[in-house]
Amino acid sequence: MTTFKIGGVHPHDNKSYSAHQPITECPLPAKAIIPLIQHIGAPAQAVVEKGQQVKVGELLAKAGGFVSANIVSPVSGTVTKIDSTIDAWGMKMPAIFMDVEGDEWLETIDRTPDIVTECNLEPKEIVDRIAAAGIVGLGGACFPTQVKLLPPPGKKAEVLVVNGVECEPYLTCDHQLMLEHGEEIMIGIKILMRALGINRAVIGIERNKPDAIARMQELAAQVPGVEVKALKLKYPQGGEKQLIDACIGRQVPSGALPIEVGAVVDNVATIFAVYEAVQKNKPLISRVMTVTGKSLSKPGNYLVRFGTPLSDVVALAGGVPEDTGKIIGGGPMMGRAMNNIDMPANKRTSGLLFLPEKESRRQQPENCIRCGKCVSACPMGLEPYLLSKQAELAMWDEMEKHDVMDCIDCGCCLFTCPSHRPLLDYIRMGKGKVGGIIRARQAAAKAAAEAAKK
Repeated sequence: MTTFKIGGVHPHDNKSYSAHQPITECPLPAKAIIPLIQHIGAPAQAVVEKGQQVKVGELLAKAGGFVSANIVSPVSGTVTKIDSTIDAWGMKMPAIFMDVEGDEWLETIDRTPDIVTECNLEPKEIVDRIAAAGIVGLGGACFPTQVKLLPPPGKKAEVLVVNGVECEPYLTCDHQLMLEHGEEIMIGIKILMRALGINRAVIGIERNKPDAIARMQELAAQVPGVEVKALKLKYPQGGEKQLIDACIGRQVPSGALPIEVGAVVDNVATIFAVYEAVQKNKPLISRVMTVTGKSLSKPGNYLVRFGTPLSDVVALAGGVPEDTGKIIGGGPMMGRAMNNIDMPANKRTSGLLFLPEKESRRQQPENCIRCGKCVSACPMGLEPYLLSKQAELAMWDEMEKHDVMDCIDCGCCLFTCPSHRPLLDYIRMGKGKVGGIIRARQAAAKAAAEAAKK
């Protein structure tokens, strides 16, 4: 068994609360709110109007640029307005509001349970279907999938790295998806290999999922060029660069993308969505998410249509436990505390974690003792104690020089710090500032170049 080479930590996985809970479909909401920002990149642009009747699968908003994604209607009903909504962190975002009326789907969508194995489409046709379906990375980043399948000039994909790691503590939705839909995922892998023009795929799964490893190995044995690698437990093994290192032994350079070393990485949930889009003509309208916590009465894995209020999903899981001190969107390492659970589920919603009061309190920060544990734990080889201090002192230029943009927000530094310093909080703030400075600099350079041409 292998793992990535630099940094990492070993938090308790806490997966037993929801592991092996069968995927349960959440009922449709009475009203749906569909945000237009559910992906990295430009917001989608609404193509429907107030009062318009839509069916499940109809386009609501088209991609707003090359790095963007379509938004397809997850419900049928009437568009009541196009306005802004508040997300779980108090930020405004544009959204389409709908009254849900029945569950009428486009006739072109294959809703039968039959598994379609053969795909004879050309690579461009596959990419076009994926783009039309609005598929993004469902492992957390929500990067538009069609963009990954179009390498820049001079770059060529050599291997598809499949992320079945699910290293984030508590979350089990990908694990259950592999158990219940392994065959469809394998077909999706073959489709992506065809789209990329490659003949090799490596599926990485951590060894705390022996049944998923066995299932995917059984399926991979029937597909030439596909192998399964059982990986040692180490967080954050699901990070793109860490997974590439663990699965194929290649290191992605600082500031570069996986394609630089010939790799394309996709999560198993994304690949299942690819299968549904290409083989069943079903766009991305829902996802499996984990709702869990030590005090939750019905922790499990739930299939949720986008636009459904998270409060509806929580009710299905037994309601908010009385001892809840914090609700985390995602897992405890990379997730963020939520202000409310009235926000709608969307492509980014991988899980909800209910932490008991006694586990949700942060300990009082103390002075840094220069122990170096955060440096040893950082999987990107950064110096978190230094970046944190630079952010605290608004030293943005220095942060850029020390590669703050390589930070993957994994939280290893915060997890390992014996002084309980808010390292990740400061680094996230600094990363946002530095990212803004870089984008402004690039925009100014582009404007100057265009002016020079005139």
